[in-house]
Amino acid sequence: MLGKTIDELSVGDTAEFRKTVSESDIYLFAGVTGDMNPAHIDEEYASGTFFKGRIAHGMLAAGFVSAVLGTRLPGPGTIYLSQSLSFKAPVHIGHTVTARVEVVELTIEKNRVRLKTTCTDQTGKVILDGEAIVLAPKA
Repeated sequence: MLGKTIDELSVGDTAEFRKTVSESDIYLFAGVTGDMNPAHIDEEYASGTFFKGRIAHGMLAAGFVSAVLGTRLPGPGTIYLSQSLSFKAPVHIGHTVTARVEVVELTIEKNRVRLKTTCTDQTGKVILDGEAIVLAPKA
């Protein structure tokens, strides 16, 4: 099953993915990536930081954007070309993150889709925003 082709997409199309971040998610992400920054895995250290406790890796939240692109919009078969990100707020254990993508431009002749990418927490606060460019799946 493939996602939407360029001909099936329209400017303004949106999709979302939502997940509550657990302690296990943070440890698994640290293990897979090798990012053992104590801000993520050491409560004693993290409690003395600006954030007053452990936070999730920013790229963990960014990975939720990838989940939307690869599974929902455009969906399976999508190829990521680029992503810009701006981190706006931390994600703590127990926060529910909603990743949202919105089609903002279609370049039919190159099969490229430009999307606004945003993650918010359970209060609606923006935790990251940016823009992705992807190749839509081919029929």
